[in-house]
Order: sequence, then C-alpha cells, then structure tokens
Amino acid sequence: MEFKHTPVLLNETIAGLEIKPRGVYVDCTLGGAGHSSEICKKLNGGALIGFDKDIDAINVATQRLQEFKNVDVKTFHSDYKNSPEILSQEGYFDKVDGILIDLGVSSYQIDNGERGFSFLHDGRLDMRMDKSQEIDAYYVVNNFSKEELLEILYKYGEEPNAKRIVEKIIEERNKQPIETTFQLKNIIESAFPKKLLYSRGGVSKQTFQAIRIEVNGELNGLEECLTNLIKTLKTGGRMAVISFHSLEDRIVKNVFKEACTNCICPPKTPICICGHKAIAKAITRKPIVASKQELALNSRSSSAKLRIIEKI
Repeated sequence: MEFKHTPVLLNETIAGLEIKPRGVYVDCTLGGAGHSSEICKKLNGGALIGFDKDIDAINVATQRLQEFKNVDVKTFHSDYKNSPEILSQEGYFDKVDGILIDLGVSSYQIDNGERGFSFLHDGRLDMRMDKSQEIDAYYVVNNFSKEELLEILYKYGEEPNAKRIVEKIIEERNKQPIETTFQLKNIIESAFPKKLLYSRGGVSKQTFQAIRIEVNGELNGLEECLTNLIKTLKTGGRMAVISFHSLEDRIVKNVFKEACTNCICPPKTPICICGHKAIAKAITRKPIVASKQELALNSRSSSAKLRIIEKI
C-alpha cells in the first residue's frame, strides 16, 4: 500500500513557523513528509531533522526528501520523545529555529488494514506505530485484566460505557482470542443498544483510541518531551504542535502556558516564591482549527488543534 497522508493545517503550520531559508527545523513526526516537504521548499542552505517511530514512514520520508539538494536532511527512526537527547548529541541544542509535532495517526496507518489501527478496515489487532515493539493491541485486548482495561477506556478513551464494553470483551475472549479489528468492533457494538449505533456514529472510536494510546504510550512522557524541546530552540525559534484529542491538547496547553508565564505560584500566594521566569511567548492565544475549505477536503482535520509559541 502506498504511503499517503494529507498533512493537516499545513498552510497555518508553515506560516506559523516563519521559515528562515538557512534555519534549522525539526519535524518530530515525519509521517509521509507532507509538512517537511513544505518546510524544505522554503529552505536554502538550511537543515531539516526528522523523527518517526514507524520505519515505513522513515523510509518513505527519507526518499521523498532527497529531492531537496540544498537542504541538509537527517532522519532518525526513533520516537520523537527521544528527540531532545538526539538533538543535543547532534549539536543542535539551543540552535533550532523551528519544531513541529503532529500528534495524529497517519492516514496510511489508519487505512492500511494490515496495521490493525481502524475499526473501518479488517485486519489483525496491532496498532503499533513501531512494528518492532512487542506489545500490540492483540496483547492488550486479550491479556490485560478487567481493571486495566477499564482504566484504559476511562482514562484514554473517556468512554462512559466502558464497564459494559469491558464485560463484553472479557466474555468473548474467554471463549476464544479476539484477533481482528472487526471482531473487536462487533464486540464493542454489542455493548450498546441498537438505537445508539447510528445516532452516536462510530461507537467503537473511543475504545480503539484508548487501546491505541496504551499500545504506543502516546501520552507517556509527552509533557517532559515538550518541555525539553522548548529548550532546544534558539531565541526567536518557534514550536508548533498539532493535537487531535482533549487529552493531548490539555498537556500541550499546560506546558505552553507554563513556558509563557513568569510566576506559577498558587493564586493566593502574596509574593512570588517560585522564581519561575517565562521562556516563551504565545503566538496563538487560542488553538487554530481547520477552515471550512480544509474540512470539506479532509474530514480527519475536524479535531485538529494547532498551538504555537516562540522562544524569548
């Protein structure tokens, strides 16, 4: 299957990063190099450093970026959460002009049934962004305890019907292993009254999201990584983060708020005792969302939120 992915909020992101021709830019989630290609088009003698934990994405992106002969391109098969350390090792600490993180799942991963991400395509339960890791969705669904599954669905899926869904999963896996995305989808749907299956749209969405987040550890270390990445920016450098659900956006919002705030003492503290100083300023007071035109062309942009800050 060809690696296709439509970059979300592309124009807004590129404009927000204010690309300098000889600047150093980091794409923490390369995907199909959609955003990176646009960054490279504006570079002339600059550098692009890219990360992705999906080896398919790295292979495709590396090949696509070869056309930019006037850009120093380096790609790393690594979780972006390792990027602050790698950037420091490569000599880029405090030298980066712009950072982009797109926290969404690529269209290639969703639409490729073999990757087992989506309830819309049948395939073995997998959901691993890094195919070399051991734990996959099959393991989570078939081996996690009832209590662990409940916590995942409540915490990562914010699923109000979690108890009934987990009961159904336990009931079915006691008969035989749950192996495919369609099997899991049917089990989830059996936990809802038929009248809700269509009125709520895809009732499997939140459960699949929760399992995917658990499999890939998507929220683990996100706050620390964002904080450390801000430090790699030079003065005037910008950081743009695109999130797709409330859990991610909340973390991004709070990290950016703290970076842009002088005092973080409790509100009733009469005198500042924290000594905290702002290291950035907000470029977006409210998150940027997709335009009507983009929504018409790419429905997956409907939940995207873009936040941008600038190092001071």
